[in-house]
Amino acid sequence: MTSLSQIAWDDTVLPFQLDRSDIRGRVARLDGVLDRILTQHNYPAVVEALVAEAALLTALIGQTIKLRWKLSLQIRGDGPVRIIATDYYAPIKEGAVAQIRAWASYDSERLDYDGPGFDQIGQGYFAILLDQGAGNVPYQGITPLSGGSLSACAETYFAQSEQLPTSFALSFGRSKLPVSAERWRAGGVMLQAMPKASIPAASEGGSGEGGLLAAEDILDGEEGENWSRANHLLSTVEEMELIGPTVAPTDLLIRLFHEETPRVFDAQAVQFGCSCSPDKVRDSLSIYSAKDIGHMTTDEGIVTADCQFCGAHYEFDPATLGFEATKAPEDDG
Repeated sequence: MTSLSQIAWDDTVLPFQLDRSDIRGRVARLDGVLDRILTQHNYPAVVEALVAEAALLTALIGQTIKLRWKLSLQIRGDGPVRIIATDYYAPIKEGAVAQIRAWASYDSERLDYDGPGFDQIGQGYFAILLDQGAGNVPYQGITPLSGGSLSACAETYFAQSEQLPTSFALSFGRSKLPVSAERWRAGGVMLQAMPKASIPAASEGGSGEGGLLAAEDILDGEEGENWSRANHLLSTVEEMELIGPTVAPTDLLIRLFHEETPRVFDAQAVQFGCSCSPDKVRDSLSIYSAKDIGHMTTDEGIVTADCQFCGAHYEFDPATLGFEATKAPEDDG
């Protein structure tokens, strides 16, 4: 195959449906988006892998939200990897590009640079937050960290919080194509079935780790058989088929699910994007008094702020900040 296939499918999410099984899904390929997220930070390899996994999950999950909405993943724990945060900004109109950003915080002194990444998050939670815009109360769903990977946490979240059987097959890492520099690539498939059977009462618990619900607790009968069959087919996927770049997502779907009658919809392009701005920094500091702002002021007489997502650097006149500001922002030098 030529590089045209690579160019056509990099940084896209392709929705599809398996008509025979009544299962929907997405195929995602991240190239420039992921490389931009990771190359602007000097994360250790073990942290890079976690951020790559979280960004890929965000692309797959975020594609389902409506125009102008924002979906965020937050993973927090008490281990050396303290926070992984991602945002998916839905397109502002049909046909526009969606935007993704991601960031992680870790304790370099406690981190085991050669150890498994997920274990170093420790005890904590996996959360999905949905911002539907001004005038709407944001939705937040939380599930404990479990299952040994971020994708397993996402599967548990959908089973426990949404009663939606969900599964993922992901691959990510550094790759080097001929006549090009080494860069990050990621690819994955997400399957999701709408449950038609009743689910157990909360008091009964589920078959997942810690009594959490799992897919088999939600689906039974024909729906359960369809789900098992589709996931068996997904388990045959090879790493290079997921990550590309020479296997088009449409070809991958035919290879995996041709007996399930796959049907594809319009692909969604994604790119790196950050919503930070001077005004948003000011808003975040508006709760502080002049005394508090004074403690933030440098010896040079300015207040500085750096965006953890994109690295943007901001400098402010302290007199323009906080609820006791004495100068208007436009007077800020």
